[in-house]
Amino acid sequence: MIFLTILIAYGALMIAIGVIASRSVRASGDFFVAGRNLGPGLLFSTLLAANIGAGSTVGAAGLGYRDGLSAWWWVGSAGIGSMILAFTVGPRIWQIARDRGLYTVGDYLEFRYDRRVRGIIAALLWMGSLTILAGQLIAIAWILNVAAGISKGMGCAIGAGVATAYFAFGGLPGAARVNALQLIIKLAGFGTAFVFLLRMTGEFFGRAIPDPQVYFNFFGDGVTPLKYLVLLAPSFLVSPGLLQKIFGARDAQSVRLGVALNALCLLAFACIPAFFGIIAHDRFPDLDNRELALPTLLTQTLPVWLGGLLLGAIFAAEVSTADAVLFMLSTSLSKDLYKTFIKPAADDRTLVKVARATAISCGVLGAVLAMLLPNVISALTIFYTLLAAGLTLPLLAGLYTRAVTPRAAITAIIVSIAATLGVELATSGAGFGIWPPLVLGLGAGLIAMIATTATDRQFKRG
Repeated sequence: MIFLTILIAYGALMIAIGVIASRSVRASGDFFVAGRNLGPGLLFSTLLAANIGAGSTVGAAGLGYRDGLSAWWWVGSAGIGSMILAFTVGPRIWQIARDRGLYTVGDYLEFRYDRRVRGIIAALLWMGSLTILAGQLIAIAWILNVAAGISKGMGCAIGAGVATAYFAFGGLPGAARVNALQLIIKLAGFGTAFVFLLRMTGEFFGRAIPDPQVYFNFFGDGVTPLKYLVLLAPSFLVSPGLLQKIFGARDAQSVRLGVALNALCLLAFACIPAFFGIIAHDRFPDLDNRELALPTLLTQTLPVWLGGLLLGAIFAAEVSTADAVLFMLSTSLSKDLYKTFIKPAADDRTLVKVARATAISCGVLGAVLAMLLPNVISALTIFYTLLAAGLTLPLLAGLYTRAVTPRAAITAIIVSIAATLGVELATSGAGFGIWPPLVLGLGAGLIAMIATTATDRQFKRG
């Protein structure tokens, strides 16, 4: 009961901060990009809070439980992608967004290509983003189940209610301030628990380990790290949820510093869930669901005060990523679909209302989907695959060359997704040789993009 009390108090605090922050939301620019006034500190905290979510806590600890030390690559790959983002795509797209008054990645895609590309990507993100929202809610459900015996369905509903309430009130300004609080709790909880468990490992590392040579190998079986790197690094380079937070930065220096600090913290943090999973495997080798490893560890191994602190940290991790997904979904629908295709004359007040209504609707849909999907990692893999396959080529090509035509961008999106999913189904996710499905899909998309661009140029000349 004490764990449930902690979560109720913490959830109420987050909602209160969102309500207070809503007073600063007077126009769509405030809701979507915080008036482009985020310094490096707030940008760092809101990005890191979003990135340390279900996949990097409950999901990564579950991978550590199953695979051992190589689980580092799940979060570490996100850190690698974020570091590249800090010094390449991030500052470049921020400057375009500032100069052109862009709020969303869809705004950028229409500016660079046309409305068709914007609409295709918006629809794609809607399908994928609901799965990542569901992943966060599944993780919250596992926590509440272990801590208080709450059913999966009820746990998903509670998580959706908290994240939706404070985001719908406060938009990006509210989320950024809640994220700063969440980040403090996360770092305190995970850091303290890591040190505590590290001191308990004297008699550890001997029981029920599957294959020590693979389990304690940083590169694992050699294939899994590559798969995570290919899946996650591009996704964190082009993720609309992260790029749209970058749009809210004060200047390019804030982008470079805030995103780079976020990347460094992800690279360091990646060790912690892998370590927690390994410890949980030693203590509880017979768990039926590997994603219960972290909640079980915190409730049955740690003292109550530390278990409560870590529970708050994990709850903060899942909820903060859920609000990042709600941000991406609500801004995408209101700007990329509603204002672009349904009501171009919509004013600022209407746009904010649509964004808030979308956030609430997505919270409900995410909770329903979370009840249907089996686990966190399966939900996140769907999202990251769709995101990387569909968005990587048109976004990067648009930033670094003017040669690619709208038709070439659309062709690349269709071919990349079709080829990725085709190889995924044909090989049950294994790919061919050392090449994962996503690499092959992006390769096919790149060839299609180059060929279509060349054809369009030749047609134009003729």
